[in-house]
Amino acid sequence: MQKPFRLGMVMDPIQSINIKKDSSFAMLLAAQRANCSLHYMQLEDLSLRDGVCWARWTALHVQDQTGKHFQLGETKEQPMHEAMDAVIMRKDPPFDMEYVYATYLLERAETQGVLVVNKPQALRDANEKLFTAWFPQCCVPSVVSRRAQELKQFIAQQQDVIIKPLGLMGGASIFRVKMNDPNLNVIIENMTQHGREYTLAQRFIPEISEGDKRILIVDGELVPYALARVPTKGETRGNLAAGGEGVGVALNERDQWIGQQLIPTLKQKGLLFVGIDVIGDYLTEVNVTSPTCIRELDALYGLDIAGDLIKAIGRHLS
Repeated sequence: MQKPFRLGMVMDPIQSINIKKDSSFAMLLAAQRANCSLHYMQLEDLSLRDGVCWARWTALHVQDQTGKHFQLGETKEQPMHEAMDAVIMRKDPPFDMEYVYATYLLERAETQGVLVVNKPQALRDANEKLFTAWFPQCCVPSVVSRRAQELKQFIAQQQDVIIKPLGLMGGASIFRVKMNDPNLNVIIENMTQHGREYTLAQRFIPEISEGDKRILIVDGELVPYALARVPTKGETRGNLAAGGEGVGVALNERDQWIGQQLIPTLKQKGLLFVGIDVIGDYLTEVNVTSPTCIRELDALYGLDIAGDLIKAIGRHLS
């Protein structure tokens, strides 16, 4: 039987989450079932004092009941390593400098014995859009650039392209463009902030009409089912936040092959919980900050994905 541990969760305001879809909430429920004590924090609750990461944390009890899903207890402030054995970093993007600074604070807690999931250095290293470049055998042609001319050359070569920012989530600011698009110049200007910011362009994958598959990986193990986020009519984004419909599918041979290409690197970097996005035969993103779809897959297939993660954290602690 797994030994309970003290678990911290850095997340967005708990009162505003949708518990039917929130993977962080699934993790809290699973940890509570495993008799772990829950320590709730937001980003502003972290601080650094003389090289020691401090946390202002609040005791938390959760229940799977809409509108009554949490109860807050006593709030304390102390060095994180004195209060917690493990911390799950689940603050949603944007992946901005404030997020990066928080990873440095958490890295100090890590050096003092706290297991941080996912590993702070890996959160910085594995940008969710750029990290696909480490696995080119799994991807469509792409380019990352600030220069309008380079992006236009790529669009002319590929004909049909998706352009997306590097630090957002949920389908925000994603455009499908072609060379004859009358708004092409202004889209590139906005995406690159007139050449001051990098943006990613990928060849459009027509199989998006069948769904953008979110495949979850827990401590190097593929969950055998994916949630295919199918775009609504007239939309090119499958993201649930953009109105996509979630449909459960079993992993096919190509999905499993893509997963196996990534798993050794994910394990080496200390990425215990990852969500990869696959459209057709191709990897499009590697989500490491706050991957979703646990609750939907659990409901469809009777899984306990968050429970598997809590067990994995327990193994790493022991």
